[in-house]
Amino acid sequence: MKENFTPSGHGEKEILFSRSIKAGKRIYYVDVKQNSRGDMYLSLTESKKIASGDPDMPQVNFEKHKIFVYPEDFEKFTAGLADAIKYIYDQNGPVSQRPEEERKDIQLDEIEF
Repeated sequence: MKENFTPSGHGEKEILFSRSIKAGKRIYYVDVKQNSRGDMYLSLTESKKIASGDPDMPQVNFEKHKIFVYPEDFEKFTAGLADAIKYIYDQNGPVSQRPEEERKDIQLDEIEF
């Protein structure tokens, strides 16, 4: 089995399948990896762009958070996730039914040339 090594020296398992989900400033990665015994598992990663320092020359970094979900936990994990999503929808309604936030950025047609 191949391992991909990061500059920090930590080995990462080869990704067998991957999907990325772009959502605003965040990107979510859903990867299928395989452990040394050949068992597959999910690796879920949230990556968020963070700019810091001088506003004219910001330093850009990516903050990452990972969780691993193993096949023996899939049913419980998906049931818990579905319950949490249902609770949010019950409380707030689906996103498509919410009023759009008022945009406060400048529109080109508002600028006089």
